[in-house]
Amino acid sequence: MTTALKILGGIVLLLLIVLGLAVTIVPRFLDRIYYRGDASDHFDGERFFNPGVDDTVRPPTGGSRAGFFWNMLTRGDGRPAWPSTVSVTPSKPAARVEGERMVVTWIGHATVLVQTNGLNILTDPVWSDRTGPFGRGPKRVAAPGVRFDDLPKIDLVLLSHNHYDHLDKPTLKRLWARDKPLIVTSLGNDSVIGQTGAQATAIDWGGRVAVRPGVEVHVTRNHHWGSRWFTDRNRALWSSFTVTLPGGNLYFAGDTGLGDGRWPAEAAALGPVRFAIIPIGAFRFVPGQMTTGSHIGPADAVRVFAGLGAATALPIHWGTFRLSYEGWDTPPRMLDLLMRCTGADPARFAAKGIGETFEVPVAAPAPVDTGKLDACLKGEAVRALP
Repeated sequence: MTTALKILGGIVLLLLIVLGLAVTIVPRFLDRIYYRGDASDHFDGERFFNPGVDDTVRPPTGGSRAGFFWNMLTRGDGRPAWPSTVSVTPSKPAARVEGERMVVTWIGHATVLVQTNGLNILTDPVWSDRTGPFGRGPKRVAAPGVRFDDLPKIDLVLLSHNHYDHLDKPTLKRLWARDKPLIVTSLGNDSVIGQTGAQATAIDWGGRVAVRPGVEVHVTRNHHWGSRWFTDRNRALWSSFTVTLPGGNLYFAGDTGLGDGRWPAEAAALGPVRFAIIPIGAFRFVPGQMTTGSHIGPADAVRVFAGLGAATALPIHWGTFRLSYEGWDTPPRMLDLLMRCTGADPARFAAKGIGETFEVPVAAPAPVDTGKLDACLKGEAVRALP
């Protein structure tokens, strides 16, 4: 009976996908408009886009979008097995961390708690079990690294874009009811967030929001796309963030591909990056793939790390929700091999366990020789990873 229900559920989901694809060419009343404003170098008056060549439009397999969804649904692409559950020991963070100390807890996927200067900062908060419309979509294999009720009062939320695995309306509703944090996002996402009753400050790339004297959030460029439904593609903007802080800046890359590769230096121009949060997963949708237009894999994550000139970084966007083809722990294993191959200290950009709390030192950055990366990618140990 359970198998039959799963098959029926799969058929229903496929029909919804087909319906969603169909409505992209019909009635405009099914569209969603999240933002209206003047055209710019990344907004054509209706939709946002990545400056230069935009490589995020085609499915990451290079095939058809219908084929991509069908393979995702049926798992007919030969993907390696993932664990159904991963053991997590939740942390109980301190109420506050004062002064220039910086304490970080990886909660899972792109959700990170950063505590410093008496501020509790949360990135892309997601506590839901599934990420997708109608309560469907990828299911957690790892519980949140901090139980919601053990979360300290949140002062600042950085919300990168409107995909379901980053903008989780049930979580935002709970956070707003409990803490009323300052929510900073990019243009248009405030419309979606507002559906929860929460209020967000939405600004364009290059804008900034004062948090308190000496602390500002800068909304910075990255390379991605946005959608909550099939007809609303790129109606809202995506972004990264730089938080200027005494003792060195905090950088959150959000969800991103490499694009022109110049945006990390734009963030670094705002001041030394003490700690960066950089995605490394969901980069492989066909065997051997190392990156997509929408997501950086470990190799491009090292390039971003080097471009930021960051002293320390945390790899995220892996091991929580299955979004792609690679093995469960392939992203951090590959990252470690590539950091070592370039001659960089792997401890500067090393994976942590979900729920693990660690202290970020005040440290001077050291250069990373990205010129070796292409050769490193051809190494037998890297190529053997599933």
